[in-house]
Amino acid sequence: MTESRPLWVPDQQRIEQANITQFARDAIRRWNLGLNNYPDFYRWSIKQPEQFWQSVWSFCGVIASDRGTRAVADREKMPGARWFPDAKLNFAENLLRRRDDSVALVFWCEDSQKRRVTHAELYAQVSRIAKALRACGVKRGDRVVGYLPNLPEAVMAMLAAASIGAIWSSCSPDFGVQGVLDRFGQIEPTVLFAADGYWYNGKAADTLGKTREITAGLPSLRRVVVVPQLAERPDVSAIRGAQRLEEFTAGNEAGAIRFDQLPFNHPLYILYSSGTTGAPKCIVHGAGGTLLQHLKEHQLHCDVKPGDRLFYFTTLGWMMWNWLVSGLASGATLLLYDGSPLLRRGAVVFDYADVEGMTHFGTSAKFIDACAKTGLAPMRTHRLKSLRTILSTGSPLVPESFDYVYRCVKKDLCLSSISGGTDIVSCFALGNPILPVWRGEIQSRGLGMRVEVFDDTGAALASGKGELVCTNSFPSMPIGFWNDHDDRKYRAAYFEHFPGIWRHGDWCEITEHGGMVIYGRSDATLNPGGVRIGTAEIYRQVEQLDEVVESLVIGQNWPPGPLAGVRVVLFVKLREGLVLDAGLESRIKQQIRANTTPRHVPAIIVQVRDIPRTKSNKIVELAVRSIVHGEPVKNLDALANPEALEDYRNRPELQR
Repeated sequence: MTESRPLWVPDQQRIEQANITQFARDAIRRWNLGLNNYPDFYRWSIKQPEQFWQSVWSFCGVIASDRGTRAVADREKMPGARWFPDAKLNFAENLLRRRDDSVALVFWCEDSQKRRVTHAELYAQVSRIAKALRACGVKRGDRVVGYLPNLPEAVMAMLAAASIGAIWSSCSPDFGVQGVLDRFGQIEPTVLFAADGYWYNGKAADTLGKTREITAGLPSLRRVVVVPQLAERPDVSAIRGAQRLEEFTAGNEAGAIRFDQLPFNHPLYILYSSGTTGAPKCIVHGAGGTLLQHLKEHQLHCDVKPGDRLFYFTTLGWMMWNWLVSGLASGATLLLYDGSPLLRRGAVVFDYADVEGMTHFGTSAKFIDACAKTGLAPMRTHRLKSLRTILSTGSPLVPESFDYVYRCVKKDLCLSSISGGTDIVSCFALGNPILPVWRGEIQSRGLGMRVEVFDDTGAALASGKGELVCTNSFPSMPIGFWNDHDDRKYRAAYFEHFPGIWRHGDWCEITEHGGMVIYGRSDATLNPGGVRIGTAEIYRQVEQLDEVVESLVIGQNWPPGPLAGVRVVLFVKLREGLVLDAGLESRIKQQIRANTTPRHVPAIIVQVRDIPRTKSNKIVELAVRSIVHGEPVKNLDALANPEALEDYRNRPELQR
């Protein structure tokens, strides 16, 4: 992993002006600290977490009616620690702190719709929706859900629900009916916000029919609120209890919002696991922990400042939407986009960056790889004058993608690969505006997060690959799972493998620079000959070949029977018109062997038409492994392209 020089080093002016620099100086004065460098600063944040999180609260200006005197109770309990147990606040109030005529939201749709919403307009519309929700009988603890594209109205509806103390949950409109019912059906919502449709890849998709079926399957609903997107006045008469948004808010004048003051851990969001190996887990996140963690990540790790233009390509089915929306609490303008990011080979989002003065460009590793494979070179076609940070997540960002960004997108920016998940609605490892960017590495572990790497016995590794764990409590740990009253499922998910330690399920290592490399999910690691291999190590090599669009690798139990071992099977999606022949197969194996080890080389390579993935664009290795072994795959509605799995079933190449 050693590289002789970093790809990017922040200049002294950038370091001096960074939020994290000012934060560190404030903390040093406040706590009389003797910190000399960033590693010292990180160690302080994990050894003195009460001091650290109190400093985050103060520096980021959390709005609360009562902060309380305690930063944490039962800190050593994992789970069980209670952060700011005496505090009272409202999440929405923190995001609606600005009420002037500057722009809060910018919306672009691929069908050329463009809208702007000022802070004053956002506040006014949230107040109308909140009054309408209260008139419907919505109260704190009720569930309000969205089946929506990434529209301004989605932000408004969430904030209105949060102002009351209702719990928000959402799915993107590309989910099928059963996928939505598998999620919303568990939490019994009272109000559903849905659009009449959405745009993707040049086509309009009407969703009113699906909304009608979803409504029929949710008897708890009192109201369905339809947001026009495809039509000015969609016909909602066939949907039980439905009104268009303008009808729902009619008669509710804009005014001061009544922000209910709630405990720090009052439920804010319900997010869902992917649901590809069983019923989706309903993960409940608290308002205070989500707010504090996002403020820390935006302001300290991403250097978001008031007036910045924050973009993340996401849908409402991915936690990055929740992460993006919190940018309002740091004074950023949110740049929302609905549609395919790969229109005109990806140029559409770089147009967005130029026109709207984007400062932070959030995307997926797969998008960056796709742009590289199509030869897109924004450095030659766009100015990107304001852009100073690119954020990437969803899968590991391979070293070659780092090269592409600095060669073809922009040289002077902080490329921040980030890694965390729905489980914590935030990150364990992410960028840092005052540290160098090293090829293939996430820059740093999250401040306040004692992230370590354990071997199979639970011993911490100073070097080498192992399980990503977090050994201290932190504010954005989930409250628990919905309807898991004894926390049995919650404990089993994260704390059973290493008792009292959060095991995240990533296979990783800490680098000599203090950064991290993620090699894939630990439950999908390969184990040929008893040696664990991260799947990302193979993907990195295979996808460097021009012929390969994408790949997926599993371990197949072979031969059948009690003496079965594990052989590595690689599936490849090739460029249109190409066929896997002996020559290409040999070159793939040689590429892997020359740059990894002989154990990484697949025993079998199979060409497939497509790679199955979740709605949030993550490939589903475990589902493919189940198909190959003749086992059932549950909740196909969790997949964006479930039909792709059929290409993996009963492959003759895998029977010999």
